[in-house]
Amino acid sequence: MQIERAGTVAGVVMAAGTSTRMGRNKLLLDLEGEPVVRRTAQRMVAAGLDPVIVVLGHEAALVRQALGDVAAHIQLVVNADYLRGVNSSLKAGIASLPETVGAAVVVLADMPFVTSDMLSALVTQYRASSAPLVISDYDGVNAPPMLYDRSLFAELMTMEGEGCGKAVVKRHRAEAMVISWPAAALNDLDVPADYDFVRESLAIS
Repeated sequence: MQIERAGTVAGVVMAAGTSTRMGRNKLLLDLEGEPVVRRTAQRMVAAGLDPVIVVLGHEAALVRQALGDVAAHIQLVVNADYLRGVNSSLKAGIASLPETVGAAVVVLADMPFVTSDMLSALVTQYRASSAPLVISDYDGVNAPPMLYDRSLFAELMTMEGEGCGKAVVKRHRAEAMVISWPAAALNDLDVPADYDFVRESLAIS
């Protein structure tokens, strides 16, 4: 019988991007009465991830302010190289994790349909298996949140090219556990039309 893994599972929120296609900082946009970045960070905290690291970059001071009271429950890391892309932020987040952390869940801050229950499910699957990786699958599309065991941290720190750990996911796909989510949960905030769609979807639900 598989012995349940012990140890802390951290959370890393990627919140350093420039939001070029949105035309304004998407992490400051309001969804259901709170900024997008606060919504994501709060769900990481609610899922029991510890510590929760929020990686800042573009307009770091404004994003920090938008986190509001959640800032008391998270750790902030500023990625000075954020213009080099999301991988630089991933590396900054992973590098900041204490040695006591056994795994980390990585999520993009602009995925409003990722819930705390989804995040908790990744951790539950990880603890009940020996897999080094737990992947989220949205009707055939692999995307964050992803859970990486500490054994993969060194690879995450040395990978090159764009993508939130995609090279590591591809390399270890055969060893991974997979959790399937509805395709609609993959919707994120890239362009103004996305923001309109998300607001309408939340209003309906």
